[in-house]
Amino acid sequence: MTISLVRQWILTPVTHYRLFHNFTRQDFFGQFAASVGGLLWLFLTPIVQILTYAFVFSIVFGMRPPEGFGETSFVIFMVIGYLPWFAFADTISKSPMLLLEKAPLITKVMFPTQIIPVVGTVVPYLTHGIGFGVLLLYLIFLGHLSWLWLWIPLVFFLQFLFTMGLVAIISALCVFLRDLQQLVGILVFIWFFLTPIVYPISMIQSEATQNLFLLNPMHSFVNIYREVILLGEMSFTNLHIIIPVSLLSYLFGGWFYMRIKHAFGDVL
Repeated sequence: MTISLVRQWILTPVTHYRLFHNFTRQDFFGQFAASVGGLLWLFLTPIVQILTYAFVFSIVFGMRPPEGFGETSFVIFMVIGYLPWFAFADTISKSPMLLLEKAPLITKVMFPTQIIPVVGTVVPYLTHGIGFGVLLLYLIFLGHLSWLWLWIPLVFFLQFLFTMGLVAIISALCVFLRDLQQLVGILVFIWFFLTPIVYPISMIQSEATQNLFLLNPMHSFVNIYREVILLGEMSFTNLHIIIPVSLLSYLFGGWFYMRIKHAFGDVL
């Protein structure tokens, strides 16, 4: 039974392709419905946030990248970690409401509800992936391109799987425990500052404390992006962390969701 549930979860976008495509298209373009700025908001929101963080941490606090990153500006160093994090944080922050917002649909129409967390992950990652792609084009112009960049799509995909597993768990639990909506926001806020995005981990003097950061998968994702893009090298320690963690999150999250989804209609 476990294998059957996991198989259904994995094959969801294929088995229900038409529904998946329609939901994704509707949610993606629905973000800009009746919006004067339209797709401009894809770039404007992260740019404003990046400039704010850059001013505070680079100008006010005088933060600099670690010595090993050479002449790289702190803004570039920060943005490479921030944009993938923004995709993750935005997706997780929206996950508590995914099923609750679709309650009328879930209770009145028979359809595969596992489509919802899948689409709820695909749309934010597609949205923020565009901004990340623009950043990569800019860095290519600056001369940072190397063959190791071939790892970037794989790492981004693993981050996507890691996120989808968490979204499946959170969205399912929030049907039964509504207080998780507030808790998730607090945890994402804490998680941001426990991930070395607006500061280099070299600022932490204790090696034992630095090693504790390896327990944070987002630290490994951010590290890989920075090393591959700015240094042209790959840390296999981080890679060995994100591969099993991503697959475990995706498969367990999918199994958990499929295991309890039959009870959604009774609660919603």
